[in-house]
Parts: sequence; structure tokens; C-alpha cells
Amino acid sequence: MPSSAQPLPTRLPDDKELVLRVIPMPADVNANGDIFGGWVMAQVDLAGSVLPARIVQGRMATVAVNQFIFKQPVRVGDLLSFYASVERIGNTSITIHVEVYAERGTGREQVVKVTEANLTYVAIDGDGRPRPIVRRGAA
Repeated sequence: MPSSAQPLPTRLPDDKELVLRVIPMPADVNANGDIFGGWVMAQVDLAGSVLPARIVQGRMATVAVNQFIFKQPVRVGDLLSFYASVERIGNTSITIHVEVYAERGTGREQVVKVTEANLTYVAIDGDGRPRPIVRRGAA
């Protein structure tokens, strides 16, 4: 590992909210034997929607993937843990940061951050148009 590289984490974060856990299967691999990036992206979108769903209280749509970084390949059998945090709440939209960690090894002793992303979701009405987010406790 180059000296400028960040050290690999040795355990899962305890200061973020766990929103999803999943194990990729052989059907999800690409020609190189790693998990398809598109499969990972779909899981990140699902994980990213958990916190906004609690806030929006209704329909919402993913409108932007502002940033998506693949840091390490995902392997068959990795136990993936998806952590989310709210970055920003606007009038109709919510931006979420998602971090994905893989637990590897027979005893899951190796933990590596494999992906992180920022996604924006918009609250929508029955016709698919943006609608205001009603914040609980707001006057």
C-alpha cells in the first residue's frame, strides 16, 4: 500500500446508522469475478432511501447521484454493511451520504470500505411533481 493511502479500517463504524446488510451472490459477478458495479449501485440506492423515507412520509424519487466512488472490488461472499447519514434537507429534496463496508475472511476479520456515494432524493406528489417536505416539529 502506498504511504499516502488511508489505512484500512479494522472494524465497522459505530457513529453512523446501519441501514442495510447484504451478501452478494455468484449471479451478481462480472467477467472478472468481481461483483457488478451496477449491482452495488442499486444496493446503495436502496440503502440511501431508508433515511429520506422516514422524513418524506410519502412518495420520493432518486433524482441525482452526486458522487459515487468505488474504492475496492466487492467479492462474492463479502458481508456488505451500508451506513447512511443525512447531508442536507432542502424544501423538496434530501441529500444522503452512504458508505459501504465489506467484512471479509472466514471469521469476517478484515473490514474494508468498498464504496461511498452521495445521492439526492426528491419528495413527489401523486403526479410525480416535487412537493414540500413537511418537517416534524417545525412551526
